[in-house]
Amino acid sequence: MTTKWTIKSTPDLEVVQSFKESLGVPPIIATLLAQRDISTFEEAKLFFRPQLDHLHDPFLMKDMRVAVDRLHTAISNNEKILVYGDYDVDGTTSVSMMHTFLKQISANAHYYIPDRYNEGYGVSFLGIDYASQHNYSLIISLDCGIKANEKVDYANEKNIDFIICDHHRPGLTLPNAVAVLDPKREDCEYPYTELSGCGVGFKLIQAYCIDQNIEFEKITHLMDLLAVSIAADIVPITGENRVMAFYGLKQINTNPRPGLKALIAASQRTKEEYVISDVVFGIAPRINAAGRIDHAKKAVELLIETDYQLALELAQLIEANNKTRKELDASITEEALQLVLPERKSTVVFKSDWHKGVIGIVASRVIEQYYRPTIVLTENKGFLVGSARSVSGFDVYNAIDACAHLVEQFGGHKYAAGLSIKKENLSLFIEAFEKAVSESITEDQLHPEILIDNTLDFNEIDNKTYRLIKQMAPFGPGNGRPVFITENIFDSGYGKAIGKDQTHLKLSITDSKKSNKINAIGFGMAPKLDITNGNQSFDICYCIEENEWNGVVSLQLRLKDIK
Repeated sequence: MTTKWTIKSTPDLEVVQSFKESLGVPPIIATLLAQRDISTFEEAKLFFRPQLDHLHDPFLMKDMRVAVDRLHTAISNNEKILVYGDYDVDGTTSVSMMHTFLKQISANAHYYIPDRYNEGYGVSFLGIDYASQHNYSLIISLDCGIKANEKVDYANEKNIDFIICDHHRPGLTLPNAVAVLDPKREDCEYPYTELSGCGVGFKLIQAYCIDQNIEFEKITHLMDLLAVSIAADIVPITGENRVMAFYGLKQINTNPRPGLKALIAASQRTKEEYVISDVVFGIAPRINAAGRIDHAKKAVELLIETDYQLALELAQLIEANNKTRKELDASITEEALQLVLPERKSTVVFKSDWHKGVIGIVASRVIEQYYRPTIVLTENKGFLVGSARSVSGFDVYNAIDACAHLVEQFGGHKYAAGLSIKKENLSLFIEAFEKAVSESITEDQLHPEILIDNTLDFNEIDNKTYRLIKQMAPFGPGNGRPVFITENIFDSGYGKAIGKDQTHLKLSITDSKKSNKINAIGFGMAPKLDITNGNQSFDICYCIEENEWNGVVSLQLRLKDIK
């Protein structure tokens, strides 16, 4: 599978020159800023130093006033409040955050996480029955609920009010809830639409604090959970998300809640400084593993625990779940790959005994081998349930929507969705999905692409440049870690395959002038060793990072591809 290298367009040269002069930064840093649509000194200052006072007024969100009033009434009247969230990372962090906050001001707040296997995604009738049986009069749903019209009507019949905090796309009609907080509502004019579910919940908390004259400093301790949700849900790290991720990471690195501290310790992935990618690959899969293998309420128990030793016991159980998840992931991926039809522009694979908890991960693994929109299905309670994942630029939600007549239920967003279909409709759905994808996907979208920020000479790589790049973090969608190309590179003779399975590539490389030498590592890139051997030149694309070995810290290149 060939990967396309695409160099970003050249930014406004006047803006680049102004940054070189006003900020005193090297040309490459000035260019990186301009490429991120930063055009003034003040914007650059805020980019490097995000400020909490630049968060938007939460009352700009549609229904926020009525949501705050209903919450205040519930607290004033000692009503029982049920915090309800999905079983993934965004859902469990949302519930943990809201529950932690409400427990500071109400003794009657509790939480509910649906069972992935017995109840499925989102708000369930079983969950509403639970609320009714235990005399809850208000449910706050987080990271779910935007399409739960029937369930909300059912709750209304039982005199249970709903405040929905969601960030997924609404259907044609909104649920009949007291308040529907979702920046993706067509009638919502909130300035930032890309919040995570946890982010929408935080805006409700922020609004309540403003209304009740509670100092903002009283809720900043919740931002470590926000950072985890933002990283795990792969939302753009721009605007408010960037500010919240910046301060959330700061908290994770200085004073994380006991649950996160214990999870990091149990994973044995402790390091001096956690960045977004460490959350994505270290913390998030473990939180998810609780709901995939056991029950997601275990993740909430961990994240709200205040005693470190008790948190460590919970974290060790979740670490065991994660080990099981990895084993299932590997075995099911191997089976799924054997069912792929390579000539198609979409992939839909099904096996009745695949573990429902890992099919989303498997869909992503299949895309790594066959780069196309992918759905992995298994059987649950007589229906086929699945997870969809997409490729860059392609809207898989719209493709499923085009097959809605064959789908019992679906929800999600552009790059990830969940769905259920009747078993007898499988063949028809496979063909309809292939047709929907084929008619709308472009040839370019069927090939993985690496976006390159700029070309770079080795003599431009120094500690000052790296420090400035590091200050552009947190990195993620919308603010990717800068990627560079250097052409006509030579191996200095020490290239080799490394790692337990000899799958990684370690190089010591020099430029065409043979005057600058730097180490490079490419994970999973050992098959490209032949390209680098001998005296022929080659091109590389890479990120710059630090490497510590025997107490010595030096710069190295993290290779992304070699040609």
